[in-house]
Amino acid sequence: MYSEELFSTEGFSNDYALLYHVYPPTMILKTEKPVNVAPEVAEEKMLQHRSFNGFYIKPVKDFLESRIPVLVNNDVHIVLASPQSSITGYFYKNVDADEMIFVHEGSGVLKTMYGEISFAYGDYLIIPRGTIYQIHFNDENNRLFIVESFSPIRFPKKYLSRYGQLLEHSPYTERDIRVPENLQTFTEKGDFLVRTKKKGVLYNIHYAGHPFDVIGWDGCCYPYAFSIHDFEPITGRVHQPPPVHQTFEAHNFVVCSFVPRLFDYHPLAIPAPYNHSNIDSDEVLYYVDGDFMSRKNVTRGMITLHPAGLPHGPHPGTVQKSIGAKETKELAVMVDTFHPLMLTRQALEIENKGYTESWIE
Repeated sequence: MYSEELFSTEGFSNDYALLYHVYPPTMILKTEKPVNVAPEVAEEKMLQHRSFNGFYIKPVKDFLESRIPVLVNNDVHIVLASPQSSITGYFYKNVDADEMIFVHEGSGVLKTMYGEISFAYGDYLIIPRGTIYQIHFNDENNRLFIVESFSPIRFPKKYLSRYGQLLEHSPYTERDIRVPENLQTFTEKGDFLVRTKKKGVLYNIHYAGHPFDVIGWDGCCYPYAFSIHDFEPITGRVHQPPPVHQTFEAHNFVVCSFVPRLFDYHPLAIPAPYNHSNIDSDEVLYYVDGDFMSRKNVTRGMITLHPAGLPHGPHPGTVQKSIGAKETKELAVMVDTFHPLMLTRQALEIENKGYTESWIE
């Protein structure tokens, strides 16, 4: 007799999975004193362009301790991490948020009760809230861009048929989605620590059975991987608007992927993007690799924040420089939020000063 667990969302009215455990997933041995891990907000209101050097986040051995929140609101937390070692000695569960872990540097295996997903540079790992997991890295050189979403992370509705299939015009298809494999069932009993985050507090909960004691599962709520290198860009004779780069959506924010692509091929086209105003959204761009022709002094791991209410656009000289260019090799992840973001104390420590004035000739 196995123990069935219904892993369900939105009050049993939306996506779910059924997991079959060797032991009941309820066998709590003990708990420890909770630890406050909520972000420390330094600036709640701002109307100023900002830039941050993400690679200034120092490497830290432990995975959870390495996670540094930099931009936050009630819908999403944007986090940087540079863990040097795998999760060992405990398991992790985020109760409140789906997690999108973008792998900038490093490789390894995401281990969950659903099985294993191998990952490498450029992978998005989508982990539904409540999933117990460990991450095993191949070495200590790892850089992660993490989005914690307090609503489900989904494929954009515009890419889906009424029955849920990714349509032909979408920039990726089901064959690009990598699901858990190599399910291993661990039947050990003992003392297994599951570090569980809820409402900005980390709880240490000890269970009598191994969290990965699942013998099988089915359903539609599970972790998966998608590589930014498999995103097929939509191009045109004239400049295409940012929504063509959309990759995921959630409540009050979207995630976009900027990948190598052909520039606009109208004979009079100006490849550099137009100046634009974020009337109702904050724009966060995380620079991964390549040459960004509309920006000066871009480095790997840099983050720019352009808040709602201020226009921004190409830096001086980049429009003229772009004329005649045929393609771009840039790689970046964008997060557009529809409620203002707040800066944490750690964000101020890695800020590139003077970015607001960088458009002056």
